[in-house]
Amino acid sequence: MNTQELISVLLPEGLLEYFEIIKVEKNEGMYVIHIEEKNIPPEQYKGIKLESKGFYESISVQDFPLRGKACFLDIRRRRWTIESTGEIVSRDWELVAKGTRMTLEFATFLKAVNR
Repeated sequence: MNTQELISVLLPEGLLEYFEIIKVEKNEGMYVIHIEEKNIPPEQYKGIKLESKGFYESISVQDFPLRGKACFLDIRRRRWTIESTGEIVSRDWELVAKGTRMTLEFATFLKAVNR
């Protein structure tokens, strides 16, 4: 198993298809995994000329603990401009459960534990 495969086991399923790991920090009592969305235009804009316009402000999302330490994903989502209209668009992500600051997987896990 290579490093990328090992890291993909620790992160929400499918995350590395659209995001790349920028750095991992081990702070006192927690891990912070910094990820950025790859420059892969959203499928719904296929055939439309888009230009990458950088990133939205990053968000921090709590994920499953690792080795007894809190784990946070620092996520930078990409944005694009439709060249013909100037409209800013982005991919529709459902990484964060509604009303929480945790990944959907982690929120679902916590709901099951609290039953």
